[in-house]
Amino acid sequence: MQSLAIFPLFYLPPVSYFTALKTQDFNIQLEKQEHFPKQTNRNRASIASPNGILDLTIPVIRGSKMHTPIKDVKISYDLKWQRLHWLSLQTCYRSSAYFEFYEDGLAPFYQKKFEYLFDYNLQLLEWLFKQLKVNPALSFNEEYEKELPLDLDFRNQFSSKKTPPVPETKSYFQVFSDRNEFIPNLSIVDLLFNQGPQSKLYL
Repeated sequence: MQSLAIFPLFYLPPVSYFTALKTQDFNIQLEKQEHFPKQTNRNRASIASPNGILDLTIPVIRGSKMHTPIKDVKISYDLKWQRLHWLSLQTCYRSSAYFEFYEDGLAPFYQKKFEYLFDYNLQLLEWLFKQLKVNPALSFNEEYEKELPLDLDFRNQFSSKKTPPVPETKSYFQVFSDRNEFIPNLSIVDLLFNQGPQSKLYL
């Protein structure tokens, strides 16, 4: 019987993801067996640019199978996406208050090549927890369960087409606040780069 809330593993997850984790006291299970769903935050993150929201997508190798478990999805390096993502982060956040504070810790994720998306996202998530001064209790499911209690199943709760499963984060100063209205629920790095050590207070 499932007793822990189960969450998907995202690339640079949105702020609402961490707020939802907080409601579970950061004691959760990560979904490792689901089939890789297209066009989700599992390989996509949203940041703030001068022109509004900018999506960063990690290309993946789908292979010969139509249904690939998330743990087996491989990252494609046919395009130089790491360089593009890192340049985008630098361009968008170089002028933010705390980009330089986190830069050296984040840069290696855009230099080292990871074979599997799951491993890449997991190491990024662990790095993010450290920056937020959070000590989570993480475990992984051994098999896929299609039906779970709604209050424990967060796997499909963070779609851009859905209202986040937690109250909206209170607004904070964003790097392009002079030209854009506040953009809620961007990647957690938007909050970190703008609020630094105070970020945990906004979850």
